[in-house]
Amino acid sequence: MGSQSKITKETERAYIAGFLDGDGSLMLQLKKRSDSERGIRFMTTICFYQDTRHEKTLYWIKKVLKIGYISNRNDGMTELRINGYKQIRNILKNLLPYIRFKKFQGFALLKACEILSDTKFSKLSKKQLIKLVDLILVIQSENYVTKKKKTRIELFKILDLTP
Repeated sequence: MGSQSKITKETERAYIAGFLDGDGSLMLQLKKRSDSERGIRFMTTICFYQDTRHEKTLYWIKKVLKIGYISNRNDGMTELRINGYKQIRNILKNLLPYIRFKKFQGFALLKACEILSDTKFSKLSKKQLIKLVDLILVIQSENYVTKKKKTRIELFKILDLTP
């Protein structure tokens, strides 16, 4: 019975990783934040997308992962979003062996989560901030986005780093 449970868990992880590869995204972003000293924060996100007519899959993924929130968009799509450095780190550790097409992004986001989980934003060194900028650029270069992507120089300016 124990081995059947392991097989099921592996199958679930493989299915979720495949879903992420096809209908998901991995994000590392800088967001404005009025309640912090620097006025910004890093935000890590895993997002799964599905046509609202088939949203049950997203509820199943949320149930298996035991985290996230689901919202219906105005364009007929539903998304499951998961945020948080430690949560994303744990999920990626479980899914990365099964991810194929977004493996490069997955490793970059995992590295960012490890840095951000271990150090408060105010205590991040210049070297760590530069590494995080590099990881943002790696992830966004692999993502399809309709909005303009930020350049290295723009990210440095936001973080008050000199190139």
